[in-house]
Amino acid sequence: MLNPSWRRVVLKVGSALIAPDNEGCSEKYLRPIAEFIRECRALGREVILVSSGSVAAGRHHFNFQHHRVPMALKRAMAAVGQNEMMNFWSRCFDFPCAQVLLTHGDLSDRVRHVNVQNTMRRLLDHGVLPIVNENDTIATEELKVGDNDNLAAMVATVTQADALIICSDVDGLYTADPNKDPKATLIPTVKKIDQRIYDLAGGATSSVGTGGMRTKIEAAEKATTQGVDTVILDGHQADSFQCLLAGKNPGTIFYAQKNPLPAKKHWVRHTLRAKGEIWVDSGCIDALRDNGASLLSSGIVEVKGEFESGDAVIVRCSNGKRSIAKGVTRFSASELFSIKGQKTQHIADYLGYCPNGSNAVIHRSEMMLLEKI
Repeated sequence: MLNPSWRRVVLKVGSALIAPDNEGCSEKYLRPIAEFIRECRALGREVILVSSGSVAAGRHHFNFQHHRVPMALKRAMAAVGQNEMMNFWSRCFDFPCAQVLLTHGDLSDRVRHVNVQNTMRRLLDHGVLPIVNENDTIATEELKVGDNDNLAAMVATVTQADALIICSDVDGLYTADPNKDPKATLIPTVKKIDQRIYDLAGGATSSVGTGGMRTKIEAAEKATTQGVDTVILDGHQADSFQCLLAGKNPGTIFYAQKNPLPAKKHWVRHTLRAKGEIWVDSGCIDALRDNGASLLSSGIVEVKGEFESGDAVIVRCSNGKRSIAKGVTRFSASELFSIKGQKTQHIADYLGYCPNGSNAVIHRSEMMLLEKI
């Protein structure tokens, strides 16, 4: 439902709605979506559109019949299709639109993260509709978000949106796969996303998209833990958007958590990618979990991977089977190899210096305890 308290909304539209037949952009499903955006703006609500579909929109320009598209050709399709998609959206509105192409690196780097935030704010301040997509033309596997459901959730948190609306090919989250189980029923509201909710999510059903219900649940978890209500609805049905405008729930709404994570801890948990692992003993685990302590070198038993100071790492138990925490390390992997198991007062003796003037390997302000990863 379009809650009256929602002043800023992120709307995610997938490839199957943009180019349902892989024959370029189509008006088939997009006119009701465009009308919904216009109505929201008329009601004084700001809208940010996250639009997939550049590869699907550009594919028909290339003589390539195979289902699996090589990465280099996919990037070329995205380059053509992004232009076609932006032109299509621009023709839908009588107000200016802005193209914003992002990679995971733009959101995980703090300086670029702030730049994205400031740019989006200025666009909204001047009545411009930001149209966001992943920069498929240049993104590498390391820099890709991978799907626009999670990208939309990241955009929602960066822009401090009130709501995230994800257009799907089903009404929302069901008790079972509605394509296979006739007894499956829609779950209208979810107050907490736990393993049970993830177990209900199936795989991708679209031949032109990269997401399925699981990516939408992941996106909802990212958004709700930062205080953003999230709605999954069927974007193929024009009535879905009329229901929203009427204050009704057309799909599944995931309610924002009442006590959102602090912005920095949310960024650590949901945006930064871990570059390595630190394995710790049981005494260290107790100190982290029960006492809210920082991670010290004395509790480290093993270091895995290659990482530098400032990278995110996973903290695991001494056999590596359980994830304990995720945080930003103040030491590189090579430095930790030298000081693991040593008391903090001896760090300078082993290294000849103390990096960043701190004895903490991961400070508690830059660490999130985990149930699982």
